[in-house]
Amino acid sequence: QVQLVESGGGSVQAGGSLRLSCAASRATVCMGWFRQAPGEEREAVATIYTPGGSPWYADSVKGRFTVSQDTAKNTLYLQMNSLQPEDTAMYYCAAEYRDDKCFYGRVLTSDASFRYWGQGTQVTVSS
Repeated sequence: QVQLVESGGGSVQAGGSLRLSCAASRATVCMGWFRQAPGEEREAVATIYTPGGSPWYADSVKGRFTVSQDTAKNTLYLQMNSLQPEDTAMYYCAAEYRDDKCFYGRVLTSDASFRYWGQGTQVTVSS
């Protein structure tokens, strides 16, 4: 089991920044941030495979968002800059500690790669 605790959401004006944090109760191999806006499906925003490889980003956030992790603290971060109203959503942290369950990091854009989810943190960007 993995417990995830997210923090850092809030309300900002367009062009502003926020930093999300997700603390996991144990070491994981796959972690990521997803978001869901009202009336929309949940989508992957940024994901990372701890054993290696480059982080993955949705096209809509490339160049603005940066995902990073502190493996010593089992914590995942999402630095969000140049926020836009279309970034408004509930942001969820997702994690998996078994390599086979997250397909060895090959399909990190899919919900199916993650069995453990945080409670969500709201990000609201006003124009």
